[in-house]
Amino acid sequence: MIDKRFDTVRSTVADIPDGAVVMVGGFGEAGSPIELIHALIDQGAKDLTIINNNTGNGEVGLAALIGNGQVRKMICSYPRSSHSKVFPELYRAGRIELEIVPQGTLAERIRAGGAGIPAFYTATTVDTPLAEGKEIRTIDGRDYVLEYGLKADFALIKCEQADRLGNLTYNKTARNFNPIMCTAATTTVVQARSLVEVGTLNPEHVITPNVFVDRIIEVTDPLIESRLIAEGITYP
Repeated sequence: MIDKRFDTVRSTVADIPDGAVVMVGGFGEAGSPIELIHALIDQGAKDLTIINNNTGNGEVGLAALIGNGQVRKMICSYPRSSHSKVFPELYRAGRIELEIVPQGTLAERIRAGGAGIPAFYTATTVDTPLAEGKEIRTIDGRDYVLEYGLKADFALIKCEQADRLGNLTYNKTARNFNPIMCTAATTTVVQARSLVEVGTLNPEHVITPNVFVDRIIEVTDPLIESRLIAEGITYP
């Protein structure tokens, strides 16, 4: 029988090596797998390239991973937000690399990577600094920039429900980048608010089918980033 459940959060990320490319789901705190990120901090992998919508907030979750010196490069759309302080300080000090990607382009690059599409053209960054050094092609009288699909060694994902096979549902907007990241990673690690029996999930409600999921851990009471920040909590 296929059973992708793990006993501990720590064991789900134990083999992430130094230098890995890791996609991290979430849009701000919505859908952010904080427990998996904290386990990766405890595990200690370094020189990571992280793909996420932003660079985290406060000193927990993704921001804590960055602040712990484990991230070499960020690929994201929003490197600075209302409560971000760790990444901006490191970036100004020249201690971390940054690749900015417009949000829609970021989503499409991840989707393309998961779909086996090596590259595509988009007009989004034409005549901006983000197009410098990239191939430009004119199609039907309009210029387009070549962008490459994104893939990762691991994806850290948060979902609402999962069965032992790896079928996933999400909680409203917490879906965001999580489903496409599942398709674009060699190994997908998922924290689920609840684990249910096979056959319980309505097939019409399953967003990520089990073929894209490798490891599952149940986290019934996940941390809430904004609450941790309000309480002044830092990690580790």
